[in-house]
Amino acid sequence: MPQKLVLEGLDCASCAYEIEEALKKEGFEFALVNFTTKELVIEGNVEKAKEIVKRVEPDVEVLEKDEHDHVHNHGETDWGTVYSIGLSLVLFAVGIVMRYHYGIDDWVVFGIFLASYLMAGWRVLRSAVINSLHGNVFDENFLIAVATLGAFAIREYPEGVAVMLFYVVGEFFQDLAVNRSRRSIKALLALKAEYANLLGDGEVIRVKPEELKAGDVILVKPGEKVSVDGVVMEGESTVDASALTGESVPRAVREGEEILSGMVNLSGLLKVRVTRELSESTISKILELVENASARKAKTEKFITRFAHYYTPAVVGIAALIATVPPLITGDPFTPWIYRALVILVISCPCALVLSIPLGYFGGIGRAAREGILVKGSNYLDTLKEASIVAFDKTGTLTKGVFKVTKVKTRNGFSEEEIIGFAALAEAHSNHPIAKAIREAYGEDINEAEIVEYEEIAGHGVRARIDGVEVMVGNDRLLHRFKVEHDTCHVRGTVAHVVINGKYAGYIIISDEIKDDAPLAVKELKRLGVKKVVMVTGDSRDVAEEIAEQLGLDGFYAELLPGDKVRVIEELEAEAEGKVVFVGDGINDAPVLARADVGVAMGALGSDAAIETADVVIMDDKPSKLPTGIRIARTTQRIVWQNIIFALGVKLAFISLGILGEATMWEAVFADVGVALIAVFNAMRILR
Repeated sequence: MPQKLVLEGLDCASCAYEIEEALKKEGFEFALVNFTTKELVIEGNVEKAKEIVKRVEPDVEVLEKDEHDHVHNHGETDWGTVYSIGLSLVLFAVGIVMRYHYGIDDWVVFGIFLASYLMAGWRVLRSAVINSLHGNVFDENFLIAVATLGAFAIREYPEGVAVMLFYVVGEFFQDLAVNRSRRSIKALLALKAEYANLLGDGEVIRVKPEELKAGDVILVKPGEKVSVDGVVMEGESTVDASALTGESVPRAVREGEEILSGMVNLSGLLKVRVTRELSESTISKILELVENASARKAKTEKFITRFAHYYTPAVVGIAALIATVPPLITGDPFTPWIYRALVILVISCPCALVLSIPLGYFGGIGRAAREGILVKGSNYLDTLKEASIVAFDKTGTLTKGVFKVTKVKTRNGFSEEEIIGFAALAEAHSNHPIAKAIREAYGEDINEAEIVEYEEIAGHGVRARIDGVEVMVGNDRLLHRFKVEHDTCHVRGTVAHVVINGKYAGYIIISDEIKDDAPLAVKELKRLGVKKVVMVTGDSRDVAEEIAEQLGLDGFYAELLPGDKVRVIEELEAEAEGKVVFVGDGINDAPVLARADVGVAMGALGSDAAIETADVVIMDDKPSKLPTGIRIARTTQRIVWQNIIFALGVKLAFISLGILGEATMWEAVFADVGVALIAVFNAMRILR
């Protein structure tokens, strides 16, 4: 079973890859380091994993989840670093004044620069030495240490100190930016209640949500978050469910209705019976899904991680050649060529790439979660953006899954009110969904005393006598059985014919009502460039054709069994230029959800089957959230590629300038750290 550890102090994005690779080499079948959340997920011996992590990254503290709850907030300012930087800057300023203003260049000035250098960079030097001893040579600490010590070796003391200061200050601000980004993403998911009001023995006790068990009774006061899933026993209120669904309009809850963890009680006092423990509650599942989403990495993310692993040693090799080959060939002094090589070493750090790309994807997943769309991995974000064919299930996806009277047609002088009224009385004793729909359309209390006789005719309908009036309600076979004259031959949809005293009175069309936002979903998908939007349903051809016409779909496939739906999706995949997305209810459509390039489930606010089956879960059952998800996927991909092109472009430009001798070390550091900061802030745009 996978276990989760927290890597406190993991501030190097490329180091996350090193830890992951080291664990896999040591025999861990599954090991994933999520730099964004500073978490390690493994299957295997925890103690062995801790030893390996400490060997690869000695500065990283490995904590188990419960231990981490007591650790300080790692978003706080590191004042020790601030004081070290401040003192180093003062010494650096003194050294500059003495060397360039007064012309002093003796061992005292060297000592001042050295003190400034050590004050700012002792942690960098320490990490470089320890990591090198453990075989991790090509990390950014090693590169900066070699570059700055090289500057001292060629008597460029001010530049060596300036580079170290620039680097340390840049890393400090980069850490602040990354922590801010982490907090922004976590804030989207900060839905767990800190406590619950447990009702027991006539008193209310404040307990942790983890302590609640199914069957416990809790009080949820106005303004409080609902801690676990439950059912309202007493009280009425409105709740804010936006954290779960992205829907800003509050919803009403009353006695007997389900209430979910993560909702916020806005008005009345509620007494709630717990139905699920915290670990099984909706909010825990959402948090777990979003936090673990990076386990399924996008191809871009995997490529950049591998690219950075080989890119840094390659640049170091180029730097070594530049430092030695030209002076050996031309007879020039070594010093200027060594300086050029040091510039290349500084710019070769891959942090901007390895740091910003996971943040970009994680930000996209967090943004989608805020909209009520759970994406189970950055790979699904990449696939979603390439959607060219979208196939919707009908019932519960494009329609509400609730039968409703949509049309009443009269014949032989009868009125709509008479038809609905008599039909509702005739169907008073039936539990059939069509009967329920007719009674709901009638909307008045039914006096069953009026019903003198009642007969249910299997496969045909019902016959009843109401205050001396004979009423029959049923299908076309009922009309032919009793030889009722009628002029209705073929009507699309589900039809209930009504006969009053042997005379054909008309018919009622009962339809599964289309969701309010379904037409908008189809329109937005086409606006986004989706080539084909179709419906795949097990319902009759007539019903499917009518729904397809109303929504403006490009086609439909009707009367399908689950296996037939899989076959249809395979046919669509064969003709698709991009990816095929299937949207269903997540329970009946498990095979086809698994077969499509991306399976999107209507989550039904806590449907376990939906959450477990699909790649993407829409928490409020609104099909219009699918275009929103595609937009987020495309924005995420665009920002990720902006960061890749920008970072590589700047690095290649500075490597070229460094080879030509047109770039200084401090400019290279400024560019490197600046690129990383810009890339991080660019990745954070996804959250807005």
